[in-house]
Amino acid sequence: MALKVKAKEKLQKIGKYADTYRYVMQPELYTPLKEEKVIREAALRSGVSQGVMQACWDAAGEVIKAWATEGHSVALPGLGSMRFGLRAKSVADVNEVKAGLITSRRIIFTPNTELKDELAQTAIQITCYDRNGNEVKRVTSTDPGTVEDPENGNDNGNVNPNEGGSDDNQNGGQQPNANGQGDNPGGDDNGGGDEPGADED
Repeated sequence: MALKVKAKEKLQKIGKYADTYRYVMQPELYTPLKEEKVIREAALRSGVSQGVMQACWDAAGEVIKAWATEGHSVALPGLGSMRFGLRAKSVADVNEVKAGLITSRRIIFTPNTELKDELAQTAIQITCYDRNGNEVKRVTSTDPGTVEDPENGNDNGNVNPNEGGSDDNQNGGQQPNANGQGDNPGGDDNGGGDEPGADED
């Protein structure tokens, strides 16, 4: 089994690579699996009826939703945990603190060790397409399989100011792009961070 990634040659419109073509990698999107199929497969694997599995699925979903919106970090059995987070602008004066500083609310998923190990060991197959949409190359990744953890920072052990960490992190910056760079040359599909120096997890 392997994860599929496509590298498309795109014209970069902004940044230090503006007006040049560069290959930008992004995961290939698979067809979303319907809830019914997931429940049916889980029922087969567990030996319980599909009706019982549906009831358990619905109950677990309601519990997770209720506790997560109360501020708890909620365990997702076999997967990891989920918690509420936010992005907000920072201010120097306490009198300027207000709800309007919040730019977005977030759901932060933290995978458990087993899931991270599984992802790290999964091969990645990259298909390259030129600017005309023609396939020009296929490669299998030889990356170290590092999995970014939103709770513990990025893959080099430093806290990524836009992706996880403690909620009192007040650093800014842009999110890494598909090539893992701190800036996002060309404004590709992967997007950049919010206002530099003004985000808070």
